[in-house]
Amino acid sequence: MVTLNRRKALALMGATATAAGLATPALAQNRKITVGALRFTSHAPSFIGVERDYFKDAGLDVELKFFQAAPPMAVAIASGDVDYAVTAMSGGLVSLADKGAIKIIGGALSEEPGIDGQKILVSDAAYQAGATTPAALDGKSFGMSSAGSSFHYMGAKIAEKEGISLSYKPLQKVGAIIGALKSGQIDAWSIVPHIAKPLAASGAVHIVGDIADYLPNYQVTTVFTSAENANDEADMTRAFLAGFSKGVTDYNSTMIDQANGDEGVQQMVDLIHKYVYTDRPRDKAAPSIINGTMRLNEGAALNTASLQDQLSWYQSEGLVGADITLDTVVDASYVKTMS
Repeated sequence: MVTLNRRKALALMGATATAAGLATPALAQNRKITVGALRFTSHAPSFIGVERDYFKDAGLDVELKFFQAAPPMAVAIASGDVDYAVTAMSGGLVSLADKGAIKIIGGALSEEPGIDGQKILVSDAAYQAGATTPAALDGKSFGMSSAGSSFHYMGAKIAEKEGISLSYKPLQKVGAIIGALKSGQIDAWSIVPHIAKPLAASGAVHIVGDIADYLPNYQVTTVFTSAENANDEADMTRAFLAGFSKGVTDYNSTMIDQANGDEGVQQMVDLIHKYVYTDRPRDKAAPSIINGTMRLNEGAALNTASLQDQLSWYQSEGLVGADITLDTVVDASYVKTMS
């Protein structure tokens, strides 16, 4: 077992470019843990778990800690500042797992046929110049947070299928990527619909495709923790996954399956608005929250075939070691896996 402080974790990052099925273990009440999150609709299960006391019922006192991008969450997990988080698989996360610091323990957001998913965006300047489809992006620039990020992976898969070449511009934070796209400093990007659709509605950006057409069963985000928690804190980890999975079930049944009708949707929007688009009035935030609806993995089930594809791509690009196996990155003992 390896424990990394923040400095070591940052150095390592820089070196690489069904809920009911989860039994809630008995824990001492109010065990304090910290959960990392982005202010994205797709992180709703963590918000629901807090607001509806699902974590509390599992014996956990959860504090949410918010980040502006995924890579710093991996650093925070490795250094012990955060106990659990949801983020995309990345080259940095894989490298930290290879050092014995991190384990993926479940799945969160997936692309699913028939469910609205991540959009491919182009700037208005690029669109007016003829980039009206992904195939027309040859030679264009594509925004990403950093090399080896999920944005990098998605762009590469678009380019591979279309037989085109893209140049990648690392901009670190989602807000910076949005600003660069709107101003025409980059030509293209891909992102979840609750961000993509409002951008397109502004006229400064255009939607030209769907990631599902290129990665139909893409495991977009995963649930992960420190290797120490995965190995030595099984009860706490199962408790977290139980609370998180109840949030997933509430979200899917309400927002996707419409089990509680429009009233249920509006109540869920109220809950999510406490954490997402908090700088907007509720009436302005609601359409974006609803537009961001994507099905989340019941029971935090994990698509290991998708994760293997991602790992293989990182290896093919020389972003992570060629000898790393998926077992190094994933602890598959906690949830149902799909391959």
